[in-house]
Order: sequence, then C-alpha cells, then structure tokens
Amino acid sequence: MKKLLREDFDAGPISINEIEPGLWLGNLTAALDVRLIEKYSITHILTVDSCPLPSNILMLPSVTTKFFQISDLPYEDLISHLDETYDFISQGLEKGNVLIHCYFGMSRSAAVVTAFLMRKHSINCEKALERLKQQRSVVGPNIGFYNQLRLYEAMNFKIDKSNLQFRLFRLRVAANQVSKVKIVPQSCLDIIKPDPALLTVRPNPRVYRCKNCRRIVAAANDLLPHTKNEKLSWKDNKWSADYSGLDLCSSTYFIEPLTWINSITQSESGKITCPKCKAKLGSYNWVMGSQCSCGARVSPSFYLVPSKVDYSVIVQNIQRTV
Repeated sequence: MKKLLREDFDAGPISINEIEPGLWLGNLTAALDVRLIEKYSITHILTVDSCPLPSNILMLPSVTTKFFQISDLPYEDLISHLDETYDFISQGLEKGNVLIHCYFGMSRSAAVVTAFLMRKHSINCEKALERLKQQRSVVGPNIGFYNQLRLYEAMNFKIDKSNLQFRLFRLRVAANQVSKVKIVPQSCLDIIKPDPALLTVRPNPRVYRCKNCRRIVAAANDLLPHTKNEKLSWKDNKWSADYSGLDLCSSTYFIEPLTWINSITQSESGKITCPKCKAKLGSYNWVMGSQCSCGARVSPSFYLVPSKVDYSVIVQNIQRTV
C-alpha cells in the first residue's frame, strides 16, 4: 500500500478549543503548530484524517501520537475504532493533555470526541453533541457518523460484535467496498462467518440442512431477520433491542455470509450451492441485493430458498427434523 503523506497544509487558520480540562479539539493547522503544542502542554495527539501528521510532529519527544485513516464520508467505518480512541484519550488525560483533530476539526474528530463524552459521562448522543457545541460551535459530524454514534449509544458505548445492528452496519461497509474493488477487502473479512457444520465449540443446536444431502448449511443465528415490506437497514435501532416480538417474515431465509459459500469474497454476485452435493440452495448479491416476496428489500443479500433446506434441532447428538 502506498504510504500517504500530509503535504497539503491548507486547513485555514488555527482553530482549537478546550472541551474539558486537558481535552482539546482542533483542526490540522493547530496540530502542526509546535509552539501551540508547547503552549497548551499537549502530550498526546490523536489524528483522524486521510493522512498522518508530518515527521516533524511525529518525532517530537514529548508527544505521543496515534493515527486513524478515515475519510470524511458518510459510509466510512468510524465506529469500529471508538473503543480504541476512547482508551487513547483516557490514558492521555491521565498523563497530560490531549489534542484530537481531523482536517477542519468539524466532523471526524468531533464524532470521536462526542463518543468519548458519551461513554465517559454515560449520556446519549444528543446530550454529548450539545455539550461539545457549547465549547466548539462549528462541530457537525456528517450524517453517517451521527448514525454510527446512535448505534454506539444503542450498544451502551462499547463495541458488541454480536449486536445485530452492528453486524448489519459492517455488512453495509463491506458491500460499499465490494462495489468499488469487486472483492471483499482484508479489512472486512471479519464479517464472513465460520462454517456451522465445522463448529465444535458451543455449536448452535438449531440448524438448517440441505434437503438433498442433509449437510448443515446454516445455524439459526446465521439468519438475518426482516419484517414485511421493509428495507432492512443498519440505521434501525430496533435491531439492537429484543426483536423476538416482531412479526418476522420467513418467506426467504436471508443469512449472513458464510465461509463455505463459493466465491463469496471474490465475486459481486453468484449462486449458493451446497458444498457437499452442489444442489442450488439460493443466491447472493453484494451490490444490488434482493427482494423478498413479502416486499422487503435486503442489500447486500445472501439467501436460502426455504424449499431447498430443512430446519433441524439437535439435542444430545439426536437430530429431530421439523
């Protein structure tokens, strides 16, 4: 990967504000000013930008730096880094003063500081943003980051990879990448779930089998629920709550991507065939998605045709087919 360098220092005049004692939020120009860093006794700098700081700042002996390469675009994955940014800021405040910045100090860095305030004070997104704007009125995270902050709130301010809403978000991030580069990038491979037929540690007893050869092709917790006539969206907070009482549709079995699905990481779309007998079970499409007969739209989509699989419950190694 080509190393990115910060050579365009045109983020306007110095702009910096103290949000809480020792916690500073500013623009790139502020982060590049050595005299300002010394004036405010900055000991830690967190960069949330497309490029890292230049070497003259990175080499300052009295400053610890951390860089997250994130563009100011609504579909960028900021939330996955929020636990790490929280730890860096917290540890920095224990030792000195922390400056968080992006290019203009308005969106990316503001979202990171908002998340920090949410978790530190156990307050919701709106209250944290209001508190931030009292000290720096120009902040305004883009709509994608704002929705990610609402998801962070729904997860009680810590990343929960088992949370359905978060998993839907990560699927959306991967789909955006596939639409650009035609394959699932390394950074998104965590969304490909293991083969349920090979799980030996606490396997889910509720499974779906190929009707033709009885091979396990999915576990119950691999299914993505949807309701009639909806567009399944990661922005819907009901998927962070108990959705067992919802009227869920079962006309189509939408699932999360699984390792056994042929070419799942190398193609935008394709057929899903049983890995054992090669019977056609369904299809997948990272970019266009699919529509259920109930009217619901799911994108990206990976689905099994109900008539091609059987639901089974395994109890103490005894299979009961339903």
